[in-house]
Amino acid sequence: MKKKPFDTHPMNLYPQKIKEEGIVVFDNVKGLPSGDEPFVSPDYVICIGHRGRIELMYDDITDYSEQHTVGVIFPNHRLLKVDKTDDYSATLIVVGASLLNDPILQIINQLRYRYEPHPNVKLDRHEYKMITSVVEGMREITRLQLPDYRMLMTRLLEFLLRLLSHYRKNKLNETHADKRVTARFHSDLAQHFREHRDVGFYAEKACLSTKHFSAVVKQETGHTAAYWIHHQVVVEARMLLHIRQDLSVQAIADMLGFEEQATFSRYFRRETGLSPTEFRNSQ
Repeated sequence: MKKKPFDTHPMNLYPQKIKEEGIVVFDNVKGLPSGDEPFVSPDYVICIGHRGRIELMYDDITDYSEQHTVGVIFPNHRLLKVDKTDDYSATLIVVGASLLNDPILQIINQLRYRYEPHPNVKLDRHEYKMITSVVEGMREITRLQLPDYRMLMTRLLEFLLRLLSHYRKNKLNETHADKRVTARFHSDLAQHFREHRDVGFYAEKACLSTKHFSAVVKQETGHTAAYWIHHQVVVEARMLLHIRQDLSVQAIADMLGFEEQATFSRYFRRETGLSPTEFRNSQ
């Protein structure tokens, strides 16, 4: 019996490799793992289009991947192929679901509100070249089987995502005013979260009442403005506790704008269920 084309898709062939290595690059991918059937990925996937075009239904939205397009797909979203050219080819960076809680990769969850409604972005030649050069570094790490493989791949993935986020920021066709409010909020939050953790501050920056501002953010992201403020603080705290072992908990509390270590510890425990020291010792 002739094997179906989607049986050879690397995400079907190498699930154990994805689970064990955490971050895997697959080249020359021709379509979805499920062919003409709906597909729901258990993993986080970055799709870099090189040639041709594939049109998809992403949940209930029509979307596409083509040359110089990068798509970011979170787990548990439904994808269905609508149409595809014969020359379509892409590179996939597949990140195992277990790595989504890695403190270094918290940027993934920070940017979730941007990518879930709009997974694709079209890059210009320079941007595409820079993104593919980072992926080439990932391929070289894999080829050489360098020590600390996962750590090196994680660092490069973080850089790629930050680069992509920078390129993407001004490219979305966000004509709806509420979407601009949300984008401005997250930009302000990244700049001011160490000094300001009250919703009213960000509402004032947006020239809106606190009530309307909160309603807009909840509608556009699925979470309240207060949630995103707490999330930003905890993401930064987790990252610092994990990668800055040279810093005391007090020093990290100071960096995050807490006057006392005890206040920071209570805040962190309320949001995570662990004290800063317990979290650090668990890594």
